[in-house]
Amino acid sequence: FSKIIDRSVPATILYEDDKCLVFRDVAPQAPVHFLVIPKRPIPRISRVGPQDTEVRFWGNVSGMWQGGQLWRVKTIPLINDGKHGAQSVYHLHLHVLGGRQLGWPPG
Repeated sequence: FSKIIDRSVPATILYEDDKCLVFRDVAPQAPVHFLVIPKRPIPRISRVGPQDTEVRFWGNVSGMWQGGQLWRVKTIPLINDGKHGAQSVYHLHLHVLGGRQLGWPPG
């Protein structure tokens, strides 16, 4: 994800500010599937500490979502955590999926 942040790997960016980046998933599991990441690398949600104020990145973009600018369908958020949580990229990221009825596990 660091390469997406520094633009050395292309991505379809939907939103960006000084704390976070929102971009489409390269292998979408639903009609709507994008990722929200903090710009500062934080390996995983279970290792977040008081120094990790970037975790508040969700609030940075929630106003955009409430206004319907990033999606117009109901979605669910999902955070994988660690090996047993099926996390494959160790940079904290929130998946947002929607656009169809989702089962469990999502995808």
